[in-house]
Amino acid sequence: MRDAVIVEAVRTPVGRRRGALAGVHPVDLSAHVLRALAERAGFDPADVDDVVWGTVSQVGEQAWNVARNAVLAAGWPESVPGTTLDRQCGSSQQAVHFAAAAVIAGQADLVVAGGVESMTRVPMGASVGAGLPYGDLVRERYRGVEGFAADDPVPFNQGVGAELIARRWGQSRRQLDEYALASHAKAAAAQDAGAFDAEIAPVPVADGSKADRDEGIRRESSLERLAELPTPFRPDGVVTAGSASQISDGAAALAITTSEWAAAHGLRPVARIHTAVVTAADPVVMLTAPIPATAKALRRAGLGIEEIGVYEVNEAFAPVPLAWLAETEADPARLNPRGGAIALGHPLGGSGARIMTTMLAQQRDNGIRYGLQTMCEGGGMANATIVELL
Repeated sequence: MRDAVIVEAVRTPVGRRRGALAGVHPVDLSAHVLRALAERAGFDPADVDDVVWGTVSQVGEQAWNVARNAVLAAGWPESVPGTTLDRQCGSSQQAVHFAAAAVIAGQADLVVAGGVESMTRVPMGASVGAGLPYGDLVRERYRGVEGFAADDPVPFNQGVGAELIARRWGQSRRQLDEYALASHAKAAAAQDAGAFDAEIAPVPVADGSKADRDEGIRRESSLERLAELPTPFRPDGVVTAGSASQISDGAAALAITTSEWAAAHGLRPVARIHTAVVTAADPVVMLTAPIPATAKALRRAGLGIEEIGVYEVNEAFAPVPLAWLAETEADPARLNPRGGAIALGHPLGGSGARIMTTMLAQQRDNGIRYGLQTMCEGGGMANATIVELL
């Protein structure tokens, strides 16, 4: 039986909005990780059957199929194709799923999966343009549902969804702020220990230097400072910019093949993609689908949550991982051990691959057999992936 293994994973540092990566075109940022991936893994780019790339705002500099353009920008052979997909925040995690399915099915032998988002250069929501992404049928289906603004151009709001989650699970403002502060503390500790160094391919920037560190970590943050922030989604709410993911720039990529093909070409597998699922839930609350996605992944894998050594649950907003913890009864010490998107940032289309790269590094460094990654996504969806260290 064919399997799907990861032979290498690499990412850029995550840049703040208007930060170190702001001057780098998203196609060039993608090309940078493609080149770094091939060099680190040791494969010939001519052997790549496809590049599957996640990008959410596919407009302007991120239009016209970023994946194919990145292949050309990387200097890879013109024979290498590429396709770009959008499953909202989980786009590059979905790219990994598609790549794994392709090699297991025998449609391909070597696929590169990843993604990019330059939220500085292509602002979030830019792809809406003059049109409306939701027609009358969707608006009428959810009209009158709390949290759905039927008369707005974009009636589903993730921030409002985060507030609804906080209320449903009884999360306080202080609890969310404490979670956010802990994310920054974990990320700072990991950065100081050099834990991110091996997974990052430093990016040359315009001033001649190289961007090589995640920029979003706020070492000076405190509960007192977080308590001063406004609640933009509800006047009496509990979610703030401090307990939400950061607008960021970044890219990441993974090389996926079969054990047999890797052995025949002198490549060393790092991990096996054990289980990959996707599911959906309430699109208004929007951010709770990681809970059923996790249950589905564990059920298909035949594993219990206690057998998973590290969990990466994307920190779109602090209520998301906190509700996930409450429902799964997972060990909080295993959750996002190197910090999450609140501290490191959330370059939408690139986040899934970035998170998986970081999770793999955590598994490698600590000999952790199983890791589970899940992400909430626009429209009330979620991917979940279980990765087994080899």
